[in-house]
Amino acid sequence: MFDVRPVIHIIGLVVAGFGVAMFVPMCVDLWSQNGAWETFLVSGFVTFIAGLCLALATQNAVAEGLTIKQTYLLITSVFATLPLFGAIPFIIGPADLSLTDAFFETMSGITTTGATVMTGLSEQHEGLLIWRGMLQWFGGISVIIVALAFLPLLRVGGMQLFRWDTADVFGNVLPRVKQITRSMSVIYLSLSAICFLSYLLADLKPLDAAVYTMTTIATGGFANDDSSFGNLGFGAEYVAIIFMSLAALPFLRYSMTLEGRFKPMIKDSQIRAFVLLIVIVAGSLMAWQVFVNQAPLEQAFRQSLFNGISILTGTGYVSTDYSLWGGFPLVVFFTIGLIGGCAGSTSCSIKIFRFQLLFAAMGARIKSLQSPHAIIVTRYEGKRVPDETVKSVMLFLLIFFATLMVTAALLTLSGLDFITSLSGAAAALANVGPGLGEVIGPSGNYSSLSVFAKWLLSFVMLIGRLELIAVYAILTIKFWQK
Repeated sequence: MFDVRPVIHIIGLVVAGFGVAMFVPMCVDLWSQNGAWETFLVSGFVTFIAGLCLALATQNAVAEGLTIKQTYLLITSVFATLPLFGAIPFIIGPADLSLTDAFFETMSGITTTGATVMTGLSEQHEGLLIWRGMLQWFGGISVIIVALAFLPLLRVGGMQLFRWDTADVFGNVLPRVKQITRSMSVIYLSLSAICFLSYLLADLKPLDAAVYTMTTIATGGFANDDSSFGNLGFGAEYVAIIFMSLAALPFLRYSMTLEGRFKPMIKDSQIRAFVLLIVIVAGSLMAWQVFVNQAPLEQAFRQSLFNGISILTGTGYVSTDYSLWGGFPLVVFFTIGLIGGCAGSTSCSIKIFRFQLLFAAMGARIKSLQSPHAIIVTRYEGKRVPDETVKSVMLFLLIFFATLMVTAALLTLSGLDFITSLSGAAAALANVGPGLGEVIGPSGNYSSLSVFAKWLLSFVMLIGRLELIAVYAILTIKFWQK
């Protein structure tokens, strides 16, 4: 068995930092004088001490580099461990959630899924609302770092196309993580600050503006009200439309733009496809609303754009119960939830570039059949794509839809109807949040699901957020062999 101590040491440091972060909602509760500040004092202390003990116990095993196995284990273990500690405030605080519900809520936050089991959100204490937002905000920046620093080196699902640099040595993982973290944090914080000011200008209260900023930039979807965006007004909806879209673009392109290189942002085929998809989705939904449901023009435009972008990016906000719009919109929402935004962003699901590679590979295959003696290669953005990368994407898609079907089948066996099972599996695996139907649709939540269903969906959220293969790899016997 390989040495897991370096992994445990890093996890310990992350957990300790997680504990320190809990003192932020504690201070918010103290300021609000709601009497709930002890919840985060205890939670933060327990989390910090636990992380510190893990770090100190393994400090002699610290290494500058990580092997490929250690890297797989690290990224999975961090996302699996943090929800255990992040759930403590939900259990011991006024929310009084069960272990199952608290873990589900926290996993949904960390993975920026946005599925919730909580009701009466507007009546929750301020610290807990801030903590829910912080979970998604931390999850958003973590996903960007994982996508840019780890997944390209692990060659997960075609992510090798998005290497931060040309280095391909796992001994350089940790220095690379520090470099990427510094660069991406500046962009992430800047977008968050601008978004916060924009929400304030849209007449949101500071608390609401802070939480919605964190969950918008993370494309997470947690809200401070059971109606999500239903009661926030059209100004807040337009702010969310802008920043959900910005958060779904490749953050690496923002870094290049800040360096004075504007062409990569403009010429990026992912970004072009993403914008085109928004136009098609919003336009078709708007046309349906105007001509079929007789909705007012501005309302149809705003609701179609807002809810379409929300589901496409995996944010999961809702401004109205779109399940009442009719059959065609439901098919559109289900489909775009499986597409997602751009690689290297906070958005989730399959990602646009994988569909682009799939169509490019299919086109190359058709051409080779038409011209058997010609040398036909798959190209992406004008560059030749190695066969290994194409196979990696195909494997990812195969595993994704196999996981979707198995999860839906298990949910059906747990007693859920077909629509709830299929949409719930898709919403968790694609980290979208709301499903379809009366139970988990835009006007419902996941609170009524069985304990089995909640734990299953929690696991599915994890593997979906970490691009599936990164999690499945550590579940094999061969992984743990020398």
